[in-house]
Amino acid sequence: MSATNFWLFLAAAFLIAAIPGPGIFYVAARTLSEGRAGGFASTAGTALGGLVHVVAGSLGISAIILASAELFAVVKFVGALYLVWLGIRTFRSADRMLSLESEPVGDKRAFRDGVLVEALNPKTAAFFLAFIPQFLDPASNLTLQFIVLGAISVTLNTLADVVVVLMASATRAQLIGRPHLMRRLTQGSGLFIAGLGLTLAMTRRPTHV
Repeated sequence: MSATNFWLFLAAAFLIAAIPGPGIFYVAARTLSEGRAGGFASTAGTALGGLVHVVAGSLGISAIILASAELFAVVKFVGALYLVWLGIRTFRSADRMLSLESEPVGDKRAFRDGVLVEALNPKTAAFFLAFIPQFLDPASNLTLQFIVLGAISVTLNTLADVVVVLMASATRAQLIGRPHLMRRLTQGSGLFIAGLGLTLAMTRRPTHV
């Protein structure tokens, strides 16, 4: 890849990472409901889920899924249902915040949720397949280039998520001594996560990638 192409890619990937998207909103909602540790665990999970799409894209697996209406629908609805379930679980956990029944979700579960949420999002696969090939040099190893550029893109997205986690956890810290407000905040986070699932369910398969 030429230096010009690389710097163009880096600038475009940086701008895309800085624009708030579903991933950032998801991480923010998890942080507000579960705290900084849960937010960082979710961020690590979504990063790994993003790398799954990078590898799948480089091997042509993502293209197969996007080309098949049936496969796209299965992945889309599984991911959407998982998000809705997470949202409902988060909303219901708010009812236990004022009692001794409240238990932390756990960093391992938050990490696992992050991986599954991102890996089951076909919109991420479509993005990588539409964005990265524009900067590839056909004279070099396409698979290696795709993986390297994809990893850079995931890294930039993860850094943006880290900033969001720090901001959301600071907001949460200001409300931690007000349990009724925290309960409402957690309920709102649950509704928002479920809303992301509904939005994903209505996503149409891209006709051109």
